[in-house]
Parts: sequence; C-alpha cells; structure tokens
Amino acid sequence: MTARLDYAKQSPELFKKLATFSQATHATSIEATIHDLVNIRASQLNGCGFCLDMHVKEATIRGERPLRLHHVAAWRESNLFSPRERACLAWTEVLTELPAQGVPDELYERVRTQLSEQEIVELTYAVMAINAWNRANVAFRTEPGALDKAFGLDKAGLA
Repeated sequence: MTARLDYAKQSPELFKKLATFSQATHATSIEATIHDLVNIRASQLNGCGFCLDMHVKEATIRGERPLRLHHVAAWRESNLFSPRERACLAWTEVLTELPAQGVPDELYERVRTQLSEQEIVELTYAVMAINAWNRANVAFRTEPGALDKAFGLDKAGLA
C-alpha cells in the first residue's frame, strides 16, 4: 500500500495545532502507561498501522512488558491489567466506536469508580487526540515505521 500524501506538509499549521493539542493531553494527570494503552487500543480499533506501530515502540522504550502489549487487543480476557487500566480501555473503546445510543450509564459509572472527574475529562481528550491521528494516518496511508528515526523509535529495537 502506497502513502497518498504528506498531510503535515500540505497543511503545516493544522498539523502543528493537532500536535500541540496531542502533546497537551500527555501533560495531564493520566499516567504514561495508560496513554500508551489508550493509543494502542484506539489504533487497533481504527486499523491504523502507523499509529499502532509507533505507540507499541514508544511503550517498549518506556519499559512496558511485551506480554501486556500482546494482550491489549484481548484486555477483557487478560489478568494483566488493573481495574483503572480496564476502565480506561473501556472508555477508549466506547469513545472510539460511539454507539448510536451514546455512552452507557453503566460504563460511565464504572469509569467514575476508577478516575476522578478531571481524569475522565483528560482521558476523553487523549482519546479524541489519538482518534484524530488515526483518521489522518489511515486516510493518507502513512507507512508504519516511516518516521522511526525522526521520532527516536528505532531505540525500541523492533524494526
């Protein structure tokens, strides 16, 4: 599959604004481990090979265990995730694949038992950011691994 165009080059100001927004979601009370899980799960759901590749490499560089990375797609069946991580993964899924009837009350209440109101809002923005990146990279077929050197992802040793 061939990349279609370089969207960052075609609209650098909007790209920079999305990058700034995305970076701001990482400067919140949501821990880096959860950001990694959220980014990986949303990218799996959206079929974004570029983002999935990038976020698995980032998580690896930060020391995430390989088995947990393998289990993200089946997190409900895995015993490797904490209740807080499970709540965040469930929130990621429902916001990525918005059901016609919206977010179920039961899920919202479960998330509230694990995160503060501020954390729910910050997690929501993080999910919004990764979904925006997924949509751009899927639309323009950005090649997985294409920016590894530029982003320092070659340090993951997963080439």
